[in-house]
Parts: sequence; structure tokens; C-alpha cells
Amino acid sequence: MAETKEKSENDKKPKPRVRPIVRLGILLIAHSFIVSVLCCTAGVLALFLLPVLAKNTYISENALMPGSANPMLSNQHVSDGNRLVKDLTSSNLKSSETGIESQRIIAQYMLDLGAEVSFHKFHPQLNQFHPLHFFSSPDSGMIQENFSCSSYAVNAVGIIRAPRGDGKEAIVLVTPYNALKSGLGDALSVGIAYSVFSLLTQVTWLAKDIIWLVADSRYGEYAAVSAWLRDYQTPKFSSLSSLNAEVCPDINNLYELKVNSIAGSKLSNNLRRAGTMAAALVLKVGDQSENFEDTLSIYAEASNGQMPNLDLINVVNYLAVHRQGLRVKVEKLWSLLNSNWLKILGEIFESLGKVAKSLNPAWKFGIPATEYVEGTATLASSLYYQALGVPTGPHGAFRDYQIDAITLEISPRFSSDKFRRNDILLRGGRLIEGVIRSVNNLLEKFHQSFFLYLLTSPSKFVSVGVYMIAFALLIAPLPMVAASLYVDANSLGPSSKNDKPSPSTIADTDEHGITIRSWMWLNSANPATSFMIWLLLSGISLLTLYSVLASPFSSVNASQEKEWALVKSLGLRHAKKLKQPINAEVLLVSKEEKSIDHVDCLILGAYSSVLANTLNFP
Repeated sequence: MAETKEKSENDKKPKPRVRPIVRLGILLIAHSFIVSVLCCTAGVLALFLLPVLAKNTYISENALMPGSANPMLSNQHVSDGNRLVKDLTSSNLKSSETGIESQRIIAQYMLDLGAEVSFHKFHPQLNQFHPLHFFSSPDSGMIQENFSCSSYAVNAVGIIRAPRGDGKEAIVLVTPYNALKSGLGDALSVGIAYSVFSLLTQVTWLAKDIIWLVADSRYGEYAAVSAWLRDYQTPKFSSLSSLNAEVCPDINNLYELKVNSIAGSKLSNNLRRAGTMAAALVLKVGDQSENFEDTLSIYAEASNGQMPNLDLINVVNYLAVHRQGLRVKVEKLWSLLNSNWLKILGEIFESLGKVAKSLNPAWKFGIPATEYVEGTATLASSLYYQALGVPTGPHGAFRDYQIDAITLEISPRFSSDKFRRNDILLRGGRLIEGVIRSVNNLLEKFHQSFFLYLLTSPSKFVSVGVYMIAFALLIAPLPMVAASLYVDANSLGPSSKNDKPSPSTIADTDEHGITIRSWMWLNSANPATSFMIWLLLSGISLLTLYSVLASPFSSVNASQEKEWALVKSLGLRHAKKLKQPINAEVLLVSKEEKSIDHVDCLILGAYSSVLANTLNFP
């Protein structure tokens, strides 16, 4: 009687109302298949709309003022740079085995201008993978074995102290130069930098120190710049002349400049330093342009998808196009330029833009089809290199220290005659002069413009507030599919506590049975792990992995359905958290069912962390 009375009282109590947000969540989980299809379709469509929604670049720092002053680089500075080019390309230097003679000549030219000169010696870096480097501070990365004198690489560094500066900030100019395999392009890049360097020793408006790094790129451009930056940021108290002086007498020849130079007191045995680096420019002269015009290629992607401040790219693009008449290029996926379906899509957007403009002239939707194809190819390249996380040039070493840097590669359309060589020296020198003058005007570090953006052309970009919409639509199915799989996995177990247990169920309630059932998820983890290994080896894009994990079409055998659902649910949920610490208590599927214990949760968490590392990208 008491029990029936309690039941009647419980029936009279009003049931709590479910909140609308909870009802919406239940509705989305119940129809996860339809929601996933809609979100994926909308996300892909939003990606293809990004070139249409791109905005024109602009200078957000008022202090930069690119092109506000007339260039001061004259023909006299160009002739000085051309003289250095002739000395570096002479037949006598090509017979040198160590390449130290070239660095000695460049240092002599720096000293003649009154700059402070030092040499930086480094070894080739290790190419072996070491897992402990992920958990410790970056070391020197050098090989500790003994090498011959020819294995040493030497960077030449020249510093100009700003007459109006306080020594707290500096601008870095880098010119990679391989003395062992030097060509006309490397010599021209050094000549352009020297012509600008000779000008900056005479001006009175300089407010930031100028560092000119001639990087010995025999072991790679990135390795040379990275080695110098590492020693610049972590001072050492050893002298270059005292290291292996007996073994390598050629190194001591570098310091014979003290006797021959009037400004010999400015040559230091130790690595000289200036102020905090405000920006860095890497200058290269490439092969002859394919478009029969002088072009400038900009490389901006650094490690882990980092990008420099957009204002730095905007200043270079403005000065190159409007002042020096150069054609500016950024990387593209050239295979997309000949895509027929992309051209059709561009024509559709162009037609929609014309219709929108006829309805309301203020609606600026749609771009020409050719511009859309080129913008999509550039956008795909920007996405690829940022997701890949590998720097596209030696400027990536500066971004590791949060220094804004880009690589500029000039591809001239010239023959080997003297007139065209002087022309490229003049135009390239004035471009570098204008960029340095704009950065020199800044009273603080770059911060006004964007750091998270995608380029669709040298003069158009997509901000983070626009492309995150497409990204959010693509990852929206992940938590919904994970929750749906979790519910389906639980529904496959015992549906009610009042069901009479079968003999097999009773046998499995002991500790041994629970242990066996808790490891059954490995049957489904094996094919997933095999697919992950194949995915990493073949280099398939993230979209393939996303379609396998988040797509509602993926399935397995009925005997492994529950374990596969658990693996996908946990993996997707942990991937959504993007490397956040996993909580073993949360991973318990059901405390009453006891199908997964704490140890298995840790193993399952480790597996899902692999998924998270693979799915994590900028």
C-alpha cells in the first residue's frame, strides 16, 4: 500500500520542463545524418565563395607611409654594387675550395663603408629525428663530431648604427650566398644589398640599426639563417679566432682585414648584436622570368602556418607595383588554373554577380571568371602551405622568434649585358630602400594589421572572421556525429535492468569477462590505425580523414559496430578539443555496464590523441 501511495504522489508531481536548447540538441543528434550533410555542403560552398568575398589590402599603420619620399639610391650606389658583383663572379674566386675568400671580400666592402663587421661560424645541422626535442628547449642542433675545414660555414654580418636611434631596434636584411656554387643571381642579390647598405651609411634619417646578414647557404638557406638567429638570441662567450685555430688556418685569414682596412677596429672576433629586430627581409635574385617581364615573388608562410603581419606584405606590394613597375606574384596551385569545373563555377559566380548588380548597384558580388580561377588557385596554395606547416623560405626562421619577415625573389627578364644588370640593381635597391624607410618610421612593433589571413592575390586577402565560417560549418558535424555514435553504442548494450540475465551474461559479469569485453574495441581500432598509417605515408589531405571519421556513411561489420562507434565517438570528441588533456573519468561509457575500465580509457585516450594531432591544423 505504501508503495502504491508513493507512486501516486510521484505521478502527481509536475515533470520538469526541458529547456529549448536541450530540445534543439536532442533534435540535432537524432537527425545527425541530415545535419551533417547540410553542414558539409554549406562548408564546401563557403570555401568556394572565399575568393568572391576577398577584400582589397590596405595599409592600416599610418606611420608607414610607403612611397612618401623620393628614393635616394643613385647610380653611384648602383656602380658600387656592380663592382662587388664583378669581384664575386671573377674566375679567381671560383677556384677557392672553402669559400672563405668570398666572405672576406664582402666583409672588406662592409668595412670600407664604416660598418661594424663580425663573422659567424656554424656546422651543418643534424638531419636525424629525435623525439625528445619535442619536450625540451631547442638545442644547437649541431653535429658534435670533428670535421674538416671545408665543412665549416661562415656568415658575414655587417651592422650600421642609426644616427637617430637608441640602439633598441633593428631591421635585418638577408642575402643568401653559396660561395661554392655561386651564380649570377646570388651575386646580384649581394650587389643589391650592398648598394642599399652603402646608401644607409650616409643618410641622417635612420632611426633603427641595420643588420646585413650574408648567409652562407652551402647547407641550405634556412640552416644558415637559423644558426645565426640561434646564436644571436643565446649569446656565447667563445671567440671565433680561438676555435680550431690550429686545425683551420684559413679561418685566421679572415682577420687579416684588420691590417689592410682603415676601419679595422670595427672588425670583431665575437658576434656583434644590435637592438630588437622589428622586421626582416630576405632578398634573392632568381632565374629569368617566364613572363618576359620583371617579376617579384613574395613568400610569407612560416613554420606551423604562421604568417607575418599583413602590413609588411602590403608595403612591399605597393612599392613594387606603383613605384618600381614590378609584377608581384604569390604561390599558386598551377594545376587548378586549367580546371574546367573551376572555370564553370567562376562563370556561375560572375553571372550571379551581374544579376545582383542589376537588382541593386550597391551590391558588389561576383568577380570575373578568370580572376576567380586565379584567386582559387592562390587560396588553395595558401591553405596548403599553412596547413603543411613547413616554411617556404629562410624567413621562417625569424617567425620562430616572432619577428615579421618575408622572402622577396626578383626574377628579371634580362640578358647578361651591363645595362639590364644596372637596371635590376637600381630597381631592386630602391624597392628595398622604400621598405626599410617605411619600417624605419614605425615607433612600435607591427600590430595593427592581420596575422590570421589567407591570400587570394598579392592585393586581396580573406580575414579570419570570414574563413572561420566555412571552418565552423565543416567541423560542426564532428560533435553531433560523435554524440550520435555514443548514443547508438549505448543502445546496443543491455536495454533494461529488469531483463532476466542469460547464462552467458552471468558468466561475463565476473572480472575476467569484463576485462575481455573491455579490450574488444581494439578489433575496430586496428583498421583505423592501419588507415592512419596509410594516410600519413601517402600524404592525403585532411578532407579524406574527415570524410572517414565524420561522415555518416562510414560503417563496419555488425559484430564490431559497438566498438567502432566507441572509437569514432571518442576520437572525434577528443579531436574537437584540439590537444586538450583527456579526462579518463569522462571516457567511461557506463559505470553500470563496466564495459571500459580506467586503464582502457587511458589507452583509448592515447589513440584519440593521435586523431587529434592529425586533425589539428591552423
